[in-house]
Amino acid sequence: MDALKQELKKNIIEQLNLEDFTVEDILDDDPLFGDGLGLDSIDALELIVLLDKDYGIKLTDPIEGKIVFKSIEVLANYITENRTK
Repeated sequence: MDALKQELKKNIIEQLNLEDFTVEDILDDDPLFGDGLGLDSIDALELIVLLDKDYGIKLTDPIEGKIVFKSIEVLANYITENRTK
């Protein structure tokens, strides 16, 4: 699971061009939106694409998305339970 969390942090930084962040800057339980990384709705769309492309997960329910994108910890658990790739 730790390898997946590190991979997610790296992919999020690259995908969203978070040049001010390193993998070490992102804690597993930091909120991805709001006070944490400060991601916005455009970033959420890019994360949905990342989930589909890298893990074969199609996330279409906005309410589920809010839960899944709470933190790296929650996202990694969701991927582990639902990935098809």
